[in-house]
Amino acid sequence: MSSKRIVLTSGKRKTAIARATTKAGKGRIRINSIPLEIYPSELARMKIQEPLIIAGDKVMKSIDIFVKVMGGGIVGQADAARTAIGRALVKWTQDPELQSKFMHYDRSILVADSRRKEVKKAGGPGARARYQKSYR
Repeated sequence: MSSKRIVLTSGKRKTAIARATTKAGKGRIRINSIPLEIYPSELARMKIQEPLIIAGDKVMKSIDIFVKVMGGGIVGQADAARTAIGRALVKWTQDPELQSKFMHYDRSILVADSRRKEVKKAGGPGARARYQKSYR
């Protein structure tokens, strides 16, 4: 029985959550079962590719990454997938140099952005705005 190495990581952004599974393979990257090359939004595709470009071809040719993303919108999902992929690459290679490259380029590749939408309060249409007051 051979033990195959699998790395599981996750990434979050706003209400989007991404889970990445990394295995030894041929360099395939799929987001929700869609190959990255034909992922619908070009902006999202470019965002997701950032950690892959920084890591280089040497690492990418030997692993397959499958990402499942749910919740949020297009950009939130792209950022969550980007974080999950970045963490997966660092965990797979166990290379401190790659980790410092990611941190130097953009900290959010490895560290989740903790900002969330502020909760709406009573007495107004939003979190801070109040309803208008009429004097006459």
